[in-house]
Amino acid sequence: MCPLFNVDSSVKEFILLGFPCSREIQVVLFMFFSIVYLLTLVGNGAIIGAVCWDQHLHTPMYILLGNFAFLEIWYVNSTVPNTLINFLSETKSISFTGCFLQLYFFFSMGSTECFFLSAMAFDRYFAICHPLHYATVMTGQRCFNLAISCWVCGFLWYMVPVILISKLPFCGPNAIDHFVCDSGPLLTLSCAPAPMSKLISYTLSSLIILLSFFFILISYALVLLAVLQLPSASSRHKAFSTCGSHLSVVLLFYGTIMVMHVSPGSSHSTLMPKIMTLFYAMVTPLFNPLIYSLRNKEMKNALCKVLGEFKISLKVFGSRPRRSVE
Repeated sequence: MCPLFNVDSSVKEFILLGFPCSREIQVVLFMFFSIVYLLTLVGNGAIIGAVCWDQHLHTPMYILLGNFAFLEIWYVNSTVPNTLINFLSETKSISFTGCFLQLYFFFSMGSTECFFLSAMAFDRYFAICHPLHYATVMTGQRCFNLAISCWVCGFLWYMVPVILISKLPFCGPNAIDHFVCDSGPLLTLSCAPAPMSKLISYTLSSLIILLSFFFILISYALVLLAVLQLPSASSRHKAFSTCGSHLSVVLLFYGTIMVMHVSPGSSHSTLMPKIMTLFYAMVTPLFNPLIYSLRNKEMKNALCKVLGEFKISLKVFGSRPRRSVE
């Protein structure tokens, strides 16, 4: 049976150089990244809790949003924990298999995010442009199938490039000038030229990014035209508020990811890829809960309700009489 990764490679581990700086700065970065990481988990976890516990949010839009928040949690978990460990580590090493598993999950989560953003744009388009048919077409079962399709397509999209890159010979050096295992640095470290692997990797990355981005733009352009024709000012405001939060997330995510994976000259310096990756891998998952909660009245009410119930539960738990130990 053929192994998934090239176990015969002379390189058994890679060194993630990350952000070369003094030990004191590394500790400061560790603390800062840890705070961002925890806030990201709490923020997206709060959205998942609100969607699960508030019956008013059991609609396709919020079910997709709950899936999106769940995705963001795993997106940061694919890279940040290892990055935090490397800040305090002397070796900063990652095994050969671990590196390619990180590459696969990191790119799969990114691809899945593109699919979910497209699905959320389509949901808003159908709800606003075809409101009379929305309830009958976007049923619970169809919403479930749509969410499952996003997950499956996202995890299948980048599998072939990861397998192709992992089969390349790596005979040294093994230092990756990045804080994650990325396809570009790995292709550079290969002992043999790999134009086909590079072409497939670049083509699939560009396709998923550009196709989903233009699909989202077209969807929201049609939504904008439909919203402007609404007779009620309150209806227009609600539609703009909901779609505005979606568009903010889209521009935040695609603005950085296109610089990294679509622009041919995006890797001229060693620092810029790190900053761009840091932005869409850590900053956008942190801001997404803030954008959705601050610009969405229903989500704000649900979060306040969940927080109130949580406080009541804590009070009830704290007020329980403790048995004395005789």
